[in-house]
Amino acid sequence: MAAELHSSGWVLVCWVLGGIISLFGALSNAEVASMLADTGGEYAYYKKIYGRFFSYLYGWSNFTAIKTAAIAGIAYVFAQSLNSLVHLPVMLGSLSDVNIGGVFYPFAAFQVKLTAILLILGLTWINTTGLKTSAGLSTGLYLLVLAGIILIIVFGLSSPQAAPAEPFRLAVTEGAGPVTISAIFTAMLAAFWGYEGWNSVGYLGGEIKDPHRNVPLSITIGLLMVIAVYILVNITYLALLPVPKLEQMHAAGSSIAAVEAVNVFWGHGGILFISSLILITTLGCTHTTILSNSRTYYAMAREGVFFPKVSRLNAARVPSVALWYQGIWACLLVLSGTFDQITDMLIFAAFIYYGATTLGVFILRKKMPDAPRPYKVWGYPVVPAVFILFCLLLIGNTLITRPREAAIGLTLILLGIPFYSWFLRKNAVNGTG
Repeated sequence: MAAELHSSGWVLVCWVLGGIISLFGALSNAEVASMLADTGGEYAYYKKIYGRFFSYLYGWSNFTAIKTAAIAGIAYVFAQSLNSLVHLPVMLGSLSDVNIGGVFYPFAAFQVKLTAILLILGLTWINTTGLKTSAGLSTGLYLLVLAGIILIIVFGLSSPQAAPAEPFRLAVTEGAGPVTISAIFTAMLAAFWGYEGWNSVGYLGGEIKDPHRNVPLSITIGLLMVIAVYILVNITYLALLPVPKLEQMHAAGSSIAAVEAVNVFWGHGGILFISSLILITTLGCTHTTILSNSRTYYAMAREGVFFPKVSRLNAARVPSVALWYQGIWACLLVLSGTFDQITDMLIFAAFIYYGATTLGVFILRKKMPDAPRPYKVWGYPVVPAVFILFCLLLIGNTLITRPREAAIGLTLILLGIPFYSWFLRKNAVNGTG
């Protein structure tokens, strides 16, 4: 974000704007989710809104550009944290400039990428065994993250190295141009990666007491708390790390702001602490993300709109083939680019569907005006309309400012069209589907 805006104050503005837009999206999507809560999530309720093909395309996009990219991105952070701890030996450094069409640099920072790949493959194998982790473990990991963030904020802002006024300066660094609307939209791609997951809020809307009051209230309070945490931790980072330093870290592509910030006031001990914390939490998050998404591809294959082998369950009653397809593709995405490139592509692709879900609010109100709605979006029609407009602007701006990531994302999504025809033909020949 600092590399786009060259201003600490504008970085904070983008985090606030990103939080507000995420709130609008969550409030809008909760109406659809609560109305169709018993149908099984986005893949299932897209069938009711747009039909079977769009539902398939969403599942295909999850496989090629969204959920697998999330796995790759989280694993990448794990590998970067491990590199901060043990300084992984440089591997294939002489090949770092080898590229495919000037777009893909598979051997750049290869030691980090290889670590991420090994993590994905290892956790994929563990998931194929049917080994389960408890909900208590996940809760414990989240509390551990929160405790680490609070420590960074308290000790970081109270340290003598902190410059408390720096995060609120809107002036850009020397030699940088003025902040533009386009730069703000581009910088917010990183903020939305931080807020990613808000679309899952509201899936339980149909099971909540007094949903018209409690769904928007819980979403608003929850997201405001997340926004507050992000704002405070970024104030801390910006007070400890000047914008030029953040720009250097972005250019290097192998540093994490939290690690560098803690190093300022806590030294090597701080690096060990925060890197270990990130390792533990990203390990758990990668594991959960791998496990939760493979079921969609399994369901698609059962319906005849994905590779037939993916419909198989192993002896542990786990869709092991789906897991391995997902894991191998996530590994290829790791090789395709840097962490920022992977997550920018993910957010670009995801917002196409976020906008589509919110448009579903208008479509369902017209198609099914008398259907029970446990929750109706606050501020209708303004809130969902603003969110849809923002999605369109974000998609358009990314096409201009991040053509590589947008082109890759679009290509991966649109590849689903010929594959859909192929799946249907294959089913017709086999007499299935």
